[in-house]
This record gives sequence, C-alpha cells and structure tokens, in this order.
Amino acid sequence: MHKGYIQVYTGHGKGKTTAALGLAVRAAGAGLRVFIAQFIKKRKCSEHVLLEELSDRITVTQYGRGLIMGGKPSPADIKAAQDGYAEVKNVLLSKEYDVVILDEANVAAHYGLITVQDLLALMTAKPKNVELVITGRYANKKVIDAADLVTEMREIKHYHGQGVHARRGIEK
Repeated sequence: MHKGYIQVYTGHGKGKTTAALGLAVRAAGAGLRVFIAQFIKKRKCSEHVLLEELSDRITVTQYGRGLIMGGKPSPADIKAAQDGYAEVKNVLLSKEYDVVILDEANVAAHYGLITVQDLLALMTAKPKNVELVITGRYANKKVIDAADLVTEMREIKHYHGQGVHARRGIEK
C-alpha cells in the first residue's frame, strides 16, 4: 500500500465495528496484515471464532474489562486501556501491520480511559503506508477533523426497541 489513510466510523447507529471487521477481512484477503485493538470489550463474540482461523493475517487483542456505557470507569478499566494504548503505539510504529484498527477507541477517549490527545498522537505518528481505523460513538471533533474519511452511523430504526436482544451471529 503506497499511502494509508485515517478512517473514523462513529455515530449512534449499529455497524461501526462490523464495518471495521469487514475492512479487516477484505485487507487480509488482499494479503495485508491487520491488527485489531479492541478497547473496552472483553468478551469473545462470534467474529472471534473466524478471526482466530485468520490469525496468520489478523491479530485481535482486547484491552478492556467490559462495557462501561453510562458508568464510571474503574482504575482497572483505565489501566487496561492505557496499557493497550502503549502496546498499540508500538504496534503502529513497528510497521509490521498494514492496517491497524482501534475498535471503540472513541468511546475509550470519551470516558477518559485514554485521552483525545492520545488518539491524535497516534494519528500523527501513523506511518505513511499504514491504514488506521478508529471506531466508536462520541468521536471528538479534533479526531474527526484530523481524519481523512469519516462515516457516521445513524440509527433510524432498531428492533432493540421492540425487545429484541443481541442475537448470536448478528449482533454478537
């Protein structure tokens, strides 16, 4: 890849992580190496089963202790995210990967697990030929302004409001 860009997937609608995972599979299919850093998340979902089979091209590491939506992060939550940030910085600068995905990093910044300045520092440090993808609602305006591509997922209608819980293979 001659030039890598910075993509941000944000908004309150469904599909941010799903879009990033689709890009990861497409990149791996093209022979690119992908690193996925999942902030906040700690549980294994259906996609992890397949991603483990693609582990020669896609590496997934989780730096979370679980969802904190609306809650206050614990010191352990903050430490997990900051340890993840340090590792991701090394991964990004190693040039070992062609695509680096920071899943839920916008949410991590919003809740103070990492800082917006941390995200901006990664965006600035990104090697020229690495594609950087940042997902999660609450993308900060500075992150949006520094990105090359920003997609906002907007919920128009969702069956969760009718009592449908996350389904295996679809939402989890």
